Amino acid sequence: MTHSPLAWELSVALVVAMLLFDYFFHVRPAHVPTVAEAARWSAAYVGVALLFGAAVFVFGGTELGIQYFAGYLTEKALSVDNVFVFLVVLSSFKVPREDQQKALLIGIVIALLARSAFIFVGATLIEHFSWVFYIFGVILLLTAGHMLTPEEHRHGDEQDTTVMRLTRTLLPTTDRYDGDKLFTVQDGKRRMTPMVAVIVALGLTDILFALDSIPAIFGLTDDVFIVFTATAFSLLGLRQLFFLIEGLLERLLYLSYGLAAILAFIGVKLVLHALHENNVPLINEGEPVNVIELSPLQSLVVIVAILVVTVLMSLLSPKGKAKTAVSRLRRRLAAYRELADEAAPAEREAAYAELRSAEEAVRALPAEYRALIQERQTLGEMLADAHGRHAARSA
Repeated sequence: MTHSPLAWELSVALVVAMLLFDYFFHVRPAHVPTVAEAARWSAAYVGVALLFGAAVFVFGGTELGIQYFAGYLTEKALSVDNVFVFLVVLSSFKVPREDQQKALLIGIVIALLARSAFIFVGATLIEHFSWVFYIFGVILLLTAGHMLTPEEHRHGDEQDTTVMRLTRTLLPTTDRYDGDKLFTVQDGKRRMTPMVAVIVALGLTDILFALDSIPAIFGLTDDVFIVFTATAFSLLGLRQLFFLIEGLLERLLYLSYGLAAILAFIGVKLVLHALHENNVPLINEGEPVNVIELSPLQSLVVIVAILVVTVLMSLLSPKGKAKTAVSRLRRRLAAYRELADEAAPAEREAAYAELRSAEEAVRALPAEYRALIQERQTLGEMLADAHGRHAARSA
C-alpha cells in the first residue's frame, strides 16, 4: 500500500521530536532514573505508540491497524531481550549508573538508523525477489532454535563478547570516564572517553538483533510504513524499559522460550507465504503452492497468547521468585559497596538495612534454590566484606 508523503513526514517528525524531548529533558541532566520515573515514561511512550496505532486504524483501516499492533507487540517483546544485552555491555564497560542514559539513547538512535536502512533494503528485496521470504523464514527458525539452547551457551562469556573485544581494539580510549562526555583532554590532547566505545558496542549489538527482528516483522506485514513505524516506536521507549525491568530480567524465566515460539511461528508463516507466492523452479515447478495462510488478526492473537502464557508462567514460578530475591540481594550489595567513605551515616545505615533485608530473604529460600545461586562463594565473600566494613565504620 502506498502512503502519502504527509503521513511519512508527520511520522518521522514525531519520532525525531520524541528523541529530542528524551535527550533534552531526561538524558542531558545526568542522573539515575527512579523506578517510578522509568515506569511513568515507559507508560507514556507506550501510550504514544498505542495512539499512533489508533490513528492507523482510523486512517488506514482495520487490516493495517492489526498489522501495526502485531508488529509493534512482536518488536517490543524482542526488545526485552535487547535489554539483557544492554545490561551486559554497560556492566562490562563499568559505566557509572548516572551516565548510562546518554549511552543508551545514542545507541538506540544508531540502531534506529541502521534498522531503517535494513527495512528499506528488505522491502526492495521482497518487491523484486519473492523467494526472500524463504530466507527470512529460515533465519527466524534458526534463531528460534538458538534461543532454546541453554543460556550459558547462548551468551557465553558475557564480559568479553566478540563485539566488545572488537570495539575495545578499534577504539582506543582513556582509562576513565569524564561524566557522560564523549571526549576529554588528557595530557594536553583531546581523546575519546570509554563512553564512545560503549555507544558503538550498544549500536552494533542492537544491529545484530535486527537480523532477526526485521525478518520477524516482515513476516507480519510487507507494508514498509507499518514496518518502520512499529519498529521505531518499539525502540523509542527502550531506554526507559531498561531502567524499569533491568532488575526483573532474571524473573522472566521463560522469556526466551516465549520469544523462540513467536519467532518460530512467524518463521513458519513466512515459509507458508513464500510457498503461496512461489516462483522458485525447484519447488512445485515454479508454481504457487496451495497452503493455508494466517490472517493478521490470527497472528496477533497467537502472539498475545504466547506472551501472556510466558509472563504468567514466569511470575508464578517459585524458581523465578527465588532468582528475583537473589538479584535484589546483588543490587543492594552493589549499592552499599558503591557508597563513598564520606557518605552520611543515615544514608549508609539505610543502605545497610536494605542489604540485610535482602540477605535475610535469600537465606529464607529453600536449600534447593540457594544451591542454584551462581558464584555463591564470591557472593558470600562480598557480603562478609560488607558486614565487616559496616561494623568497622559503626565502631
